[in-house]
Amino acid sequence: MENKSYSLKEATQKLQQYCAYQDRCHKEVVDKLKQMHMIPKAIDLIVSELIQDNFLNEERFSKSFARGKFRIKKWGRLRIVRELKLRHISKYNIDSALKEIDETDYLNTLDELARKRANAVKETNSFKRKKKIADYLFYRGWESHLVYEKINELVK
Repeated sequence: MENKSYSLKEATQKLQQYCAYQDRCHKEVVDKLKQMHMIPKAIDLIVSELIQDNFLNEERFSKSFARGKFRIKKWGRLRIVRELKLRHISKYNIDSALKEIDETDYLNTLDELARKRANAVKETNSFKRKKKIADYLFYRGWESHLVYEKINELVK
C-alpha cells in the first residue's frame, strides 16, 4: 500500500465504502486502518463511528460469514467457529451465527459431500478409503461423530 496519509474524514469515508461493500469484522477494519498508517486514537474514533452508523456490526458479520461459508464452501461448524475465533468474534456472536445453519441442510450437505468424496476416492482398501474420506471432511470442519457415522454408512 502506498504511503499516502489520510485525514480522519477521508479515512472514515474510505472505511464506510469498505464496510458497505461487504460485512466486515472489527479486526479487518482495524487491520485496514493500520495499513493506512492511522494512529490508534484515530482508529478508535473511526471504528466507534462505523459501529454507531451501523457500517460495522459484528453480529451481522458473523451470521453472514457462517451462512456464506456453509452454503458456498460447505464448511462444517468446527471450521466456521475456528475462523470466527481467528477474527476475535465473541462467543455470543459465534453461537448466534451457528443458529443460522439449518440442521436438516447441515446433515444433507454432509451427506452430499461425503458421497461425492467417496466416489472420487479410488482406494480399494476400506480402511485407507475411510481415512481419506474422513480427512477430507475433518479439514472442512465437520464434527467427528457425524463424519464417522456417515463413513460407516457409505463404506462397507
